[in-house]
Amino acid sequence: MGGPTLTGGSQALILFGHGARDARWAEPFERLRQMLAAARPELHVALAFLELMSPSLPDAIAAAVSTGCREITVVPMFLGQGGHVRRDLPNLIDACRAAHPELALRCVTPVGEDSGVLAALAAYCLQQVPAG
Repeated sequence: MGGPTLTGGSQALILFGHGARDARWAEPFERLRQMLAAARPELHVALAFLELMSPSLPDAIAAAVSTGCREITVVPMFLGQGGHVRRDLPNLIDACRAAHPELALRCVTPVGEDSGVLAALAAYCLQQVPAG
């Protein structure tokens, strides 16, 4: 799921998630990937996972590079900054930079650090509570 379905130009966006044993866990990420690809057809959009699913981040980056991508933005799909975001992800990014020194590789803050994402989650949660 979310393998190298890459089309477009020299930029890529990789949504990086934890991964799970159950393939259904990744379905919302795949829907998001499809939405992003439809919104920006010139952008390579792919998924990558830390564990239990594929592709791995190094594999997703290598696939993007093999299609001609020279600028890649990695978006960690995590709400908080646990050990995976603070320790594992920086190590993976460093290894990918070493493997692809010609690549402009940028890793942004996790989605849970964005106030707009939190506002959308808060709005959703409040919609679930009956008024009154």
